[in-house]
Amino acid sequence: MSEKQAISEAELHAWADGRLGEGRRAELEAWFAAQPEEAERAAAYRSFNEMLRGRYDPVLDEPVPPRLERAARRSSRPRALALAAGWVALGIAIGTIAGWQLHALQTPPQAAKAEPPVIARRAALAHATYSPEVRHPVEVGADQEQHLVAWLSKRLGGEVRAPKLDGEGMALVGGRLLPRDPGPVAQFMYQNAQGRRVTLYVRTEGPDHRETAFRFAREGNVRVFYWIDRKFGYALSSADLERDELLKLANVVYRQLNP
Repeated sequence: MSEKQAISEAELHAWADGRLGEGRRAELEAWFAAQPEEAERAAAYRSFNEMLRGRYDPVLDEPVPPRLERAARRSSRPRALALAAGWVALGIAIGTIAGWQLHALQTPPQAAKAEPPVIARRAALAHATYSPEVRHPVEVGADQEQHLVAWLSKRLGGEVRAPKLDGEGMALVGGRLLPRDPGPVAQFMYQNAQGRRVTLYVRTEGPDHRETAFRFAREGNVRVFYWIDRKFGYALSSADLERDELLKLANVVYRQLNP
């Protein structure tokens, strides 16, 4: 694809929404093959859209709230009821989109309790995007672990390690480099004999970040334990493990990273 044909942000979202024509979609997907970071970003948008549809589409079938229906009946305008329903749907959509766009801003303590923090939400999204993959779950396989760790360490600007979880029944599948968050992010994937998967999300933290204890968040069906340890922030995610199982594994990861 030439520079003149380069993908715009609008087309990226149109692709994620399935709204592009067949010809243009084929062009973009060919371009993605040469732009892995853009392909990952587009896949993340699509996964996020699917999560939103799964969570909010049922609202469209819900009845109009009684207070709005009563107000519509009292109004002399025949389209009042439809307008009221439209405002309900619009309010949900605006609130959802605004919450996602502003998720990186600092929130007050009350809001922080209700919404998972940035690292937990992005780790959960990355897990939901890549853990279901069968043919290409990782970018570099476990058979090239030494190369994988060296590559990710170089990109993140510090020593990155892949914990050994074989004793817990979890074998390393491999890892990948994720889009900027705002800097590069590493993701390691593990799997047990039953095919249950966990991912370890690692990103560089700023110098003003203090170390934290384990904290728990849940995004959809993905459970996440996250913490900050010196230079890096970590998030261990799984949709397959229960909270206690994931906490046990998080403790093993922490001990291995802090021998």
